[in-house]
Amino acid sequence: MTKPYTGGCACGAIRYSIAGEPLFSNHCQCRDCQRESGSAHGSYMTFARDGVTVTGEAKHWDMVANSGNVKTRGFCTQCGVPVYMTFAAQPDVFTIRAASLDEPARYKPQAVTFAARGHHWDRLDPDLPKFAGMPPG
Repeated sequence: MTKPYTGGCACGAIRYSIAGEPLFSNHCQCRDCQRESGSAHGSYMTFARDGVTVTGEAKHWDMVANSGNVKTRGFCTQCGVPVYMTFAAQPDVFTIRAASLDEPARYKPQAVTFAARGHHWDRLDPDLPKFAGMPPG
């Protein structure tokens, strides 16, 4: 069995453990992720929700994406660090911020999403497939 993916916020008030491998790992260059990250993209790993255990109390806020889907972002009430996202239209998945991993080197991006909104100064791996929005499927 694969070692679980573990991580959490900066102060340790929120922790997660995830069994199983990521379904998708991406850098997202949409404006929402740019604003939330304070940089030019957010880096994420999406897992099957049934393998996820979260401890600690997160504050949640909902945002409507360009697609019309509602994204719920969970962040720490103590240190303010954003840790995860869930999606109303996809209740069976759970997405973490790659930098929240205890072992960030386990993050292996597969694609760049919303590359059409990327900035010239945000130089990501040129070998990654790029999608103007979210890839199909």
